Amino acid sequence: MTATLAAPSATDPAPTPVKVKKPRKYNRNEAIAGYLFITPWLIGFLIFTLGAMIYSLVISFSHYQLATNTSRPAGLSNYQALLEDPKVLISLGNTLFYAVLAVPLEIIFALFLASLLNRVGKGAGIFRTLYYLPKMTPAVATASVFFLLLNGNQGAINKGLAVFGIQGPQWLLDPNWVKPSIVLMTLWGVSGTMVIFLAALKNVPRDLYEVAEIDGAGPIRRFWSITLPMISGSLFFNVIVLTIAALQTFDQAYLLFYRDQVQGASDSSLFYAVYLFQQAFRQFNFGFAAAMAWLIFVIIMLISLIQVKVGNRFVYYESER
Repeated sequence: MTATLAAPSATDPAPTPVKVKKPRKYNRNEAIAGYLFITPWLIGFLIFTLGAMIYSLVISFSHYQLATNTSRPAGLSNYQALLEDPKVLISLGNTLFYAVLAVPLEIIFALFLASLLNRVGKGAGIFRTLYYLPKMTPAVATASVFFLLLNGNQGAINKGLAVFGIQGPQWLLDPNWVKPSIVLMTLWGVSGTMVIFLAALKNVPRDLYEVAEIDGAGPIRRFWSITLPMISGSLFFNVIVLTIAALQTFDQAYLLFYRDQVQGASDSSLFYAVYLFQQAFRQFNFGFAAAMAWLIFVIIMLISLIQVKVGNRFVYYESER
């Protein structure tokens, strides 16, 4: 049986023409206003960020003296010195090890806290505020607290472990526990990452969970098949941001081990940014420090590009639905 299409007759009403919305014309006044609003940021970026980067690149090829504000050409000698200085490799290894250890733990802990807050009904705002307070604590105050908590003899953490019959380590003296102690201090301020995850969890459609539950999917299955794919964009963003921050870690290591010029854990606590600081503001070797800065910049760029290349294969974007 075949179907035929009837040709329109003369008596049929003419189809209503579809009105195509014309694109809005370029408004010069609005563009000028927009540029004026971002002018303060542009000036600050050009002077304090881009200008400083270009100046540091110039300094990295010279021997710069701060006292006399003079410099003499050095060629590639500063970059060659990077390869010959064993502490550069040690500090870089400590930093990379810390990043590999800290970033996954921060992601897991922040996602766990965000999941708990997402289930809270009444009083959610109070808990969000309480969880975010550590992020607002000054780094010096946080370091002072953890210096007492991580004390191997009288610290509260080791006393708590002793209740369960566990002999706590010398967190700040044992080279094997120096970087884990800094990771513990880092987890204290994980609330910024938690807020991003919480916002992403709030935007996951509830009907997806309801359909999955009807189909018999358990909590773990729903988490892996619905939650993670739907928040993969936020997860991807946090991984990149936390990795960049971890490779530039300075506050935690410096305040715990170098604030009072005491190196309790020796080279095991020597992070890349700390060694850069020492070269620049204690040895006044600004050319070498600038070369160190550009080396870590290149490393961060390469790692970020790899993360973007790999992460785009697993990230779900709403616009691709």
